[in-house]
Amino acid sequence: MRPFEQAALDKLAAEKKNYKATGQHAGAVKDAVYDALVGFVKQSGEFAQAVAQKDGTFSDCVAEVVKNCGSCLSDIEAYRRAVRYYFSGAEIHFNMTIDLIGVAAAKDAEAAAPKPAGLMLNLDDFI
Repeated sequence: MRPFEQAALDKLAAEKKNYKATGQHAGAVKDAVYDALVGFVKQSGEFAQAVAQKDGTFSDCVAEVVKNCGSCLSDIEAYRRAVRYYFSGAEIHFNMTIDLIGVAAAKDAEAAAPKPAGLMLNLDDFI
């Protein structure tokens, strides 16, 4: 485990437990934002340090994420705002793949066979 990683994870977990609701939009995104932040902390020691040393709370982060969001907010924009709350100027990259066999493969007796590579989309190309 990287230095600061456990401290950042513990801080986020404690702050999520003590989360103070800041509105309907915040309640809708808080769990997904938390999960994304945990993943980012595990990816980057520098980001983990920023989270561990940030004076603000997870509640403050979620409030910033939904600030001026209007009637909708994309996942990638929510995660971008959350990351920038802890590490100003940081950027995220979002990739998705499609599995054309999907759930059917798990039910199929031949599920152990290699799957097609699928189609990879980089959502950064749509921004």
